[in-house]
Amino acid sequence: MARKDDLGRAGEERAAAHLRECGYVILDRNWRCAEGELDIVAQRDDGIVAVEVKTRSGTAFGHPFEAVDDRKLRRLWRLAYAWRRAHPDASRGRRLRVDVVALVGPDPATARLEHVEGLW
Repeated sequence: MARKDDLGRAGEERAAAHLRECGYVILDRNWRCAEGELDIVAQRDDGIVAVEVKTRSGTAFGHPFEAVDDRKLRRLWRLAYAWRRAHPDASRGRRLRVDVVALVGPDPATARLEHVEGLW
């Protein structure tokens, strides 16, 4: 289990770096509430973005995007609204959306990174 946790943490670090390179400002990491956790909350332009990060060493069990089904998207949307309620000053007047970053490869530092914006 430690290997999977390490892979996930390293993937989130790479995803955060990617987002910063693309002009996002990271507002929160691993934000938790009673309903669950958001990997990354970022701001870009006039929007607040809840980012789910999925890291896999390979695709033997499917592409990471396959793990983000409609049920997961609805949950992420509820969590994004919970973050917004908890941070009204940071989110007032800003659009809200959900993105997913997928990394595939044995080493997150060199893994293939894909970023899909606005899944919701």
